[in-house]
Amino acid sequence: MEAGEDFGPWLARQLKLADMTQTELAQAVDVTRAAVSAWITGRAAPRSETIERIARALNTDLATMHTRTTDTQTVLPIGWYHRPGHADGGRELGNAAAFAFDADVSVLARETCQNSLDERLVTNGQPVRVRYTLHELTGETLARFRSAIQWDDLFPHYEAAADQGQKVGRVINAGLQDMYQHDRLVLLRVDDYNAAGLTGDDYDDGRFAAVVRRQLDSHKSGSSAGGSYGLGKATLWAASRLGLVLMNSTLSEPHEGRTERRLIGRLDLPWREVHDKAWAGPAWLGRPDPDSTGAAVARSWWADEETVESLHLKRESSEPGTSFLIVGAHDVASLADDGPASDSGEGDEGEEDDSIQRMHRRLVLALGKNFWAAMTGGDDRLPLLEASVRTLRNGDVVLPEQRVDPAVAQPSRTRALKAFLSGTTVERLAEAGQVAMARVPFKLPGHGGKHTTLGEHQAVLLVTEAEDADDEWNRLVAMRGNRMTVRDAVVPELPPSTNPFQAVLLTGRAAGPAAPYADEAEVFLRAAEPPEHNKWGQTEELTLVYSSSAHRRISTMIRDANRTVKELVARPKAERKAGGTKLGKKLTVGAKTAKARPTAGNQPKLQNVDAEVLATGAWQVTGEIKIPSGGDAWQMAPVAKFDVRSGARPVLAWAELVGVNGCEVVDGALRFTPGAGTATFRGVTDPATHTVRTSLSGLVVELRAGEGEPRS
Repeated sequence: MEAGEDFGPWLARQLKLADMTQTELAQAVDVTRAAVSAWITGRAAPRSETIERIARALNTDLATMHTRTTDTQTVLPIGWYHRPGHADGGRELGNAAAFAFDADVSVLARETCQNSLDERLVTNGQPVRVRYTLHELTGETLARFRSAIQWDDLFPHYEAAADQGQKVGRVINAGLQDMYQHDRLVLLRVDDYNAAGLTGDDYDDGRFAAVVRRQLDSHKSGSSAGGSYGLGKATLWAASRLGLVLMNSTLSEPHEGRTERRLIGRLDLPWREVHDKAWAGPAWLGRPDPDSTGAAVARSWWADEETVESLHLKRESSEPGTSFLIVGAHDVASLADDGPASDSGEGDEGEEDDSIQRMHRRLVLALGKNFWAAMTGGDDRLPLLEASVRTLRNGDVVLPEQRVDPAVAQPSRTRALKAFLSGTTVERLAEAGQVAMARVPFKLPGHGGKHTTLGEHQAVLLVTEAEDADDEWNRLVAMRGNRMTVRDAVVPELPPSTNPFQAVLLTGRAAGPAAPYADEAEVFLRAAEPPEHNKWGQTEELTLVYSSSAHRRISTMIRDANRTVKELVARPKAERKAGGTKLGKKLTVGAKTAKARPTAGNQPKLQNVDAEVLATGAWQVTGEIKIPSGGDAWQMAPVAKFDVRSGARPVLAWAELVGVNGCEVVDGALRFTPGAGTATFRGVTDPATHTVRTSLSGLVVELRAGEGEPRS
């Protein structure tokens, strides 16, 4: 049986919910005001006959009084509170933070898993467990869920929002049409265990307020935290066509004397008019707060088991953490993939079943790609993360729970990290399966100075042979303390004879407990990451805290790491033993037969771009192109553009464009070396053609076919 809340805090909340003062309760149960105060502060406890009178005064039963695992039945029922329109007439036509990311389950997996890693309870040494559950509701199951979320109260607001012609309204309209035309609704639940949970007050500083009430509040502790902008949580709402997320949290530290089943719902809609009143945008599902004007504002409440079941938010254990339920989940990429299927003549049920299966597969792939290192342990060192995905329909299993295995997702890189964690690395590669380790110096700048150096951090570089199961070869991936992949780029200027390999660069706390200046490296690299946390480079925070040239320290580290990789994978020259006998075969990075090239389509594709801002203000771009069989006959031209949210992207001219490996530049286009599987080019933009300040802009690089050929 669940342990009940202490009597004092529980009684204080019941009085607040019942809008009853301590004096009024004292009069109702025939005791002094001081006696009630003593009960609430825990200095005394009421006798059994007094508890009966308190139950009558609160209009509840003795079982509720004794167990104290739920609130009493009060005049403040659970409902929706919609924020009134602004008095000055201002309007927000959507949550701007949600537009920072695509409505893509891969992006959702990256951001939510990163947040769970940041909230992992480290004192017990156990990994944080994250489970993604896709759940399609239809028929009567869908009808019961709509009743549980009080759909009839929400629908007028959805109608008003959908009638608006702006972007959020169109998304909502598509969600409503899908639900009513197909009688289906997809829920995507993200559960984490061994995490902090939504602790803290509903309004004051804390995890709860940062997630539920505020925008741009990261509230992350520790230098190795992945998030820093407070934007990642917006992916939850961006992934919902209905802008609705429900939450059930088990807290790692009590709030109001309780830890289990703290519930709240948040709805993000654009400004709208309903029932001749203007509403600002967000709304919350909760219990009316008696301290608010007219007891109108909704706050979290401690739900009973039945309510949690009806909202599809039941957690599998009392382990701390949070369950986020995305209502009306969708995936832009999966929907795009569904296009051909819709023309195949299949029924609606088959198409939608295929859609949730694709979402399942994309979640598994995204988790393996971004968090393979966090899911890797070695010897007696446990991984930081365990992740799994399952898919249901009306409670029945469609795809069973699939735990993401890093050794399957990234076999070579997982082998490399395991060797480092287990202490089995070598200095040079001599046999198949070995992992070479080297140190890469990283000079950290001091605050506010261009030429000051705080100290030298020693990043760890791991190199091992690639395997056929790897999607791409000859790449360097980099990460810091939480072991989420931040940077993934090809190692440039490799000799054609290089055997396939994989390289991993561990920085900050990921470099090990003995690495000097690990915490300082974490802080510096965290400041160098954009909201997507998918690269290191110039950012406004880096400029303000350190200097405008601080990002060059990162470029130097990456350049040194790439140079060291090339030294480790270089083929040794053949030697002869005394007496003229040949030296035995030496394997450096595991020679193997080349991977078969794809046969469908032969246009070269741009598969990776690495860029940095030079002192002149120009972008220096290094791009890797994948060349399928026969693709070397094409001539392709890289095109650089400024990244803008809307409208045409301004094109930048190249001040310099050269072929680095597998190609040469002829008349502004790339001519590929016959038989080459990949090619690398480097370009420097002309600052005179920049229409936006480089440090405040993003860059997009496209690959276009040469004159007379179709666009790639």
